[in-house]
Amino acid sequence: MKVVFLGTNGWYSSETGHTTCILLDTTESYIILDAGSGIYKITEHIRDNKPIFLFLSHFHFDHICGLHILNKFNFDKGLVICCYKGGRDILNTVVKQPFTLPFERLSYKVMINELEEGYHNSFPFKVECRKLVHATDCLGYRFEFGTKVITFCTDTGYCNSILKLSKNADLLMTECALASGQKSVVWPHLNPEEAAEIAKRSNVERLALFHFDAVIYNTMDKRRLAEKRAKEIFESVVIANDGMVLEI
Repeated sequence: MKVVFLGTNGWYSSETGHTTCILLDTTESYIILDAGSGIYKITEHIRDNKPIFLFLSHFHFDHICGLHILNKFNFDKGLVICCYKGGRDILNTVVKQPFTLPFERLSYKVMINELEEGYHNSFPFKVECRKLVHATDCLGYRFEFGTKVITFCTDTGYCNSILKLSKNADLLMTECALASGQKSVVWPHLNPEEAAEIAKRSNVERLALFHFDAVIYNTMDKRRLAEKRAKEIFESVVIANDGMVLEI
């Protein structure tokens, strides 16, 4: 199974990367995590005729701006978009004229699946979703592929949900929007020490940091400093950059 980081910035695209989009290439399906500006590169990696699922964490524009270019793709088996309850109305408000081409005008079928918190077994894999702590509603996801577990939690502060979702995971992908030691109560995010502490407490195999705030982390050297700070708490950590591929 491959994990491909197509966008690793938070807030906006810059020289350091595009906004959040990650692809899981599994045996039975493709899973896209968030639809930031990095989604335009998805066709470089989707080559097999497998079902495609897009899981959205929330609806801040840096995580859904890539929906504007869905007409760039031709998904033979269609696209299933998964989101929290109430997300259908939000999507149908944004993905339409005068903003962009509506779903019904695409060359393939789009289905929207609103998910309650908890476990779901209706996919070719198992998935658990929980509400995170952010300035707006936001979901974190835990995917189970046989004995392998991958957790995706972005745009969140330190909370019980991320600890539950990442417990004993083979890979925890979580955000690092804040600088070392920085806190934000009004707009919750994680700093590198908090992300590392979560990985340590959850007993994960590996931690990948992404969603680096484009202002705070305006150079790759600053990302490497975040990696250094995180490794003081949890050794098995990597900082994601656009184009990075992990094998699980």
